[in-house]
Amino acid sequence: MADRIAYTKPSITELEVAYATDAARNGWGAHCYDYIHRLERDFAAHIGTRHAIATSSCTGAMHLGLAALGIGPGDEVIMADTNWIASVAPVVHLGATPVFVDILEDTWCLDPDLVEAAITPRTKAVIAVHLYGSMCDMDRLLDIGTRHGVPVIEDAAEAIGSLWGEKRAGSMGAFGTFSFHGTKTVTTGEGGMFVTNDTELFERVTTLSNHGRDPKEPRQFFPTITGYKFKMANVSAAIGCAQVERIGELIEGKRTIMQRYRELLEGINGISLNAEPKPSINGYWMPTVVFDKDTGVTREKLIEGFDAANIDARVFFWPLSELPMFSPCPENTAARDIAGRAINLPSYHDMDFDAQSRVADVIRQIIRS
Repeated sequence: MADRIAYTKPSITELEVAYATDAARNGWGAHCYDYIHRLERDFAAHIGTRHAIATSSCTGAMHLGLAALGIGPGDEVIMADTNWIASVAPVVHLGATPVFVDILEDTWCLDPDLVEAAITPRTKAVIAVHLYGSMCDMDRLLDIGTRHGVPVIEDAAEAIGSLWGEKRAGSMGAFGTFSFHGTKTVTTGEGGMFVTNDTELFERVTTLSNHGRDPKEPRQFFPTITGYKFKMANVSAAIGCAQVERIGELIEGKRTIMQRYRELLEGINGISLNAEPKPSINGYWMPTVVFDKDTGVTREKLIEGFDAANIDARVFFWPLSELPMFSPCPENTAARDIAGRAINLPSYHDMDFDAQSRVADVIRQIIRS
């Protein structure tokens, strides 16, 4: 049998190894934050925000931002039903109530009309998750947020390389969060980033992220509030610094893989791929195929077909409202329906044409069967 094709793996070169080695050898004492501060500076410059704070995960970055906004019990936070649990977990942990709305059928992101309809006096935020690299309609969402006095937050965990017009994902909302998990376009192994243009919010998150220690507090080890510990390790940040130096190459690699899939799958009826409606640019973190309803293709059939070909493939995210800890939302028909007939395709950085051809062959076989 042919070697197994992984759905994702990072691109690690000698540059990452050299920086990580330097951090392991020398990044202690007075130098224990050197790579962290460098990563924050370089990433903020790339995204186009005033501030950035490196965190242990995107989930941690989201938790810090929501906490800094004062979100807690009695508050509601609107988000798309189609999301990974990481987007909603901080809302729940802070005691707020998530409100799930349906998705658009082309981008699989928040439907702005349903967002506006879901706003109540208890709504304290909207989380716009740029799913698989697809951009939410930021013009509509920011307008809704402004008119209703509700901050729009960008979960750009999967959207490095994505843009809305000339603005990068994560740079437009009250704050943005990013993931550097090992599956992502840019990785530190585990890790994330909080970004914002709001200096006051940045200062609150800075304090919250370091056990409640205010950088302006003159007394050593004197927290002024009960905070959190979501700091990234210096060695991880060293890998991230190398990745950010290569970020253009990494982003272009993802777009090249997506274009290759489009060419390989051209002419196959009954499927659709990731959308890129204007004015967005899609970073294509995770190429995805959605099968038309009349094909009869199911999630289970897709898993079976790819496994038989010795290929890893990821299921489309289950609607959050279908998970046992949340209440069902049967009205979210697109989220429920699309998840049952879609699959994420392998897309690691050094994936070659032959590997992508094997993936495309499985899709053809499934359509024909």
